Amino acid sequence: MALFVIADTHLSESTAKPMTVFGSRWNGWTERLCENWKNTVSESDTVIIPGDISWAMTLDEALCDLKLLDSLPGTKIISKGNHDYWWNTLKKNEEFFRANGITTVKHLYNNSHEVDGTVICGCRGWYYDEKNAPENADYGKIVAREAGRLELSLKSAEAFGEGKRKLVFFHFPPVFNTFVCRELVDVMHKYGVTECYYGHIHGKYDFPPVTEYEGISCRIISADYLEFKPYRIN
Repeated sequence: MALFVIADTHLSESTAKPMTVFGSRWNGWTERLCENWKNTVSESDTVIIPGDISWAMTLDEALCDLKLLDSLPGTKIISKGNHDYWWNTLKKNEEFFRANGITTVKHLYNNSHEVDGTVICGCRGWYYDEKNAPENADYGKIVAREAGRLELSLKSAEAFGEGKRKLVFFHFPPVFNTFVCRELVDVMHKYGVTECYYGHIHGKYDFPPVTEYEGISCRIISADYLEFKPYRIN
């Protein structure tokens, strides 16, 4: 029962979004992702996907991508990214999944999951560069909300018992170069988290895979950085 992670799958079975605008590494990315996944992940394994799962705009439009994800080996635990416009309320998402026979995909959203003694927690986070955030977005308010969601997730992990290894998964990096999201870092410190993973960053292939800040290791797991092969955590 291995645990893997890969963010930013950017599936586009119904929208045909040309990811090659982000560079040649994205050539044939869906086929490469599926091939690497099938060669790496078994049915008893779990894969965390921290956001930017599909380019679809609605749940109905996302069905092809969700079906593709469901067909791949293993259990998938997904969380929301900035491009997951199809994402609805948790209740509507789960109802849609049940109605369409999507059985191997779970949500990480204000909750947590235990996988073979490791507890999976997380939230979306927010832009590390405020200039790139959507116009008119209240930066401070959104960051405070995300810190609250992270606390909800980590608090829920207590139900699995003490002494469990807690891993946190973000879409946006909580720490990147000189940027530090103090609110998210403080929540991780409060709950004794020492490992986190993040996506969102593309094209920076010379960036170190792991950086450390105040005793927390932060690993980049964007799909293109990983060359579309799920990264094995344990």
